[in-house]
Amino acid sequence: MTIEGRSLVEGAASGDLLVSNVALSCWGGVDSETGIVVDQHHPLKGDCLTGRILAIPCGRGSCTGSGIILELLLRKRGPAALVFHHVEEILTLGVMIARAMFGRSIPVLVISAKDFSRLRSGQPATVRGSELLFGYGASEAQGSSVPQLGATSSRSVKLTQRDERTLAGAFGPAAKLAMEILVSVAEMQGAKAFLDVSQAHIDACIYIGPASLDFAETFLSLGAKFAVPTTLNSISIDQRRWKEIGMDPVLAKEAQRLAQAYMSMGAAMSFTCAPYLLRTAPGAGEDIGWAESNAVVFANSVLGARTQKYPDFLDVCIALTGRAPAAGCHLEQHRLPKLKVIVNSFFEADDTFYPLLGYHIGALAGPDIPLISGLESLDPSISDLKAFGAAFATTASAPMFHIRGVTPEADKVSLSSAGLPSHAVSREVLRNSWYQLNTATDSSVGLVSLGNPHFSLEEFATLARLCSGWRKHANVEIVVTTSRTVSEKASEAGFLDILNDFGARVITDTCWCMLGEPVVPIRAKNIMTNSAKYAHYAPGMVQRGVHFGSLSRCVEAACKGEVGPAMPEWLTEDRLELKYMD
Repeated sequence: MTIEGRSLVEGAASGDLLVSNVALSCWGGVDSETGIVVDQHHPLKGDCLTGRILAIPCGRGSCTGSGIILELLLRKRGPAALVFHHVEEILTLGVMIARAMFGRSIPVLVISAKDFSRLRSGQPATVRGSELLFGYGASEAQGSSVPQLGATSSRSVKLTQRDERTLAGAFGPAAKLAMEILVSVAEMQGAKAFLDVSQAHIDACIYIGPASLDFAETFLSLGAKFAVPTTLNSISIDQRRWKEIGMDPVLAKEAQRLAQAYMSMGAAMSFTCAPYLLRTAPGAGEDIGWAESNAVVFANSVLGARTQKYPDFLDVCIALTGRAPAAGCHLEQHRLPKLKVIVNSFFEADDTFYPLLGYHIGALAGPDIPLISGLESLDPSISDLKAFGAAFATTASAPMFHIRGVTPEADKVSLSSAGLPSHAVSREVLRNSWYQLNTATDSSVGLVSLGNPHFSLEEFATLARLCSGWRKHANVEIVVTTSRTVSEKASEAGFLDILNDFGARVITDTCWCMLGEPVVPIRAKNIMTNSAKYAHYAPGMVQRGVHFGSLSRCVEAACKGEVGPAMPEWLTEDRLELKYMD
């Protein structure tokens, strides 16, 4: 049986199909050394991608999925081919980089949702160009030539004179290579032109293996210099205290080299996954080139800035050229909602409400931007929106959301929302999210993990108030990750003195998605966190059970060394006031 689709990366390959109807984040979801799916919440958990044709609707979650695909391909542990039914840019970009810089490639194909529904795991299949042949008797692939990046034969994107000069090498080989990659991505997206960006935020500074370092140092060897102001995401170590906290010296050395490579290109030493908390945060309507999923969602949704959800490595190319494809959320028409979500009003909800809501709505929305109503009277804080956005970005592939009466574009886009499919959020679905995030099988707590994304000054103030006058349990570690900038402000405000007295530690530069033992204590069977993002990823990343709860419950767990009956009362009560709003 033959299916005709759209080839995103040309090539030919054969293998058994590995199929799921659930989107997959490779970062936090796939082991980059083995190719095994480690996401404890995914139907493919325990399956190995190596040599198989992976068929999923699209990616989701982290922008670092491109880096995981690159690592897998260079280790020869990657899938034989990728098949999607949405154009998937993050994972595809990893393949493009492998092809452009390392001579490795696999075919990537997009087919219709109807054709995708015909696929079953275990079927032998072949991807050949724009065709997928599957079922017993599918022929073996013969391989095919792959067009060079930036090839002009069928180019549809319009380039300025400066773009053409960049492609011709007038601004050096690094800018030329970056522009070639950008042109290929723009063609994949159907962009008609490029636009200028005012700043970039690089997520590719996370060390996930030799390929991530090879990529950066290859560009550096070509004389790479950033063309716009550029910040760096969290890196894989606390650069100043990695020895003190017992981090692996081999990892530390490689992570230092990677961070230094990007700083040598001109990046600021920001080291934060929450660049929207910096004084350099962009304003409404500002075109930027950001990676890091929670940062992208916050920038688009809360700040009103304009960026696509750029994959790791493409963020570097944008920073080197100051140019980005005029596509996705840079354009007004692609910022419009595709579905409406009506939230019931809950009495006396605690601060687990927003991460649980974001986690559910992200899974509901997938690649589609939601317009959310029912929160108008709640006046969510920046910390609430940060927690909502990070959870949303974990389960969605959409780059933004709108909340009526809260986010800056919601009222405008609601005018075009008539006729959109509508979904109601009930107490029951939020209970389901709570159960998904609470994976611990007993009440013990060995670590309280806070700061994913990085803690804000507002969150430090709340934590200091909760900890004041108390002392943590001797068998519990409590660790907060944040940026150097926020840490200094928290110290000046006296919050860190209170936390030190409580027994908490603050780690800067890195974040929980990059931390393992011994920061995660070897003896700790379970972790307590108020982050839906970390609660989702931790079971696969550090093989620990998770208790998810409010910040006050996290402090209580740190004091007692265990969690009592943990479901918040507001989730168990039956009192509801439904507010259905068009």
